[in-house]
Amino acid sequence: IDELKRDWLNLDFDEREFVVKAEDVTEFALAVGETAPRFTDPSDPEFQAPPTFTARFHGRRLIPEDFPEIGLPLDAGKAVMPRRPLRPGARLVGRSHLHDIYEKTGRSGRMVFLVSRMELYEGEELVSIVDSRLVMRARPSS
Repeated sequence: IDELKRDWLNLDFDEREFVVKAEDVTEFALAVGETAPRFTDPSDPEFQAPPTFTARFHGRRLIPEDFPEIGLPLDAGKAVMPRRPLRPGARLVGRSHLHDIYEKTGRSGRMVFLVSRMELYEGEELVSIVDSRLVMRARPSS
């Protein structure tokens, strides 16, 4: 794990651009059960994306292309850390890097967790962070 951390942490491996669209904000808000007009009604003067809206954005990859094969990666959850409200028309750039690598041992054996972090910027301002956790069950050695 220490070697993986040394070789792979905090190196940008993907970059994507996104545009916040009013119809996407409304659709997302309704899908997550939001009822407040500031999230569901584009005519509301405070109309903005719900705080977890950026969880819908993803890069082309969740891990670097040449990352060592440990096992099959499975989704282990997301965390969203919004920094400020997003409004329709915002143009965002998302840059991804591995933020953390750690291991745990469970009933099924050793598991390696990767935290892929996408930092979303509007211009130079960091507006949201989305962490995607992946778990890989280490392949047993033969």
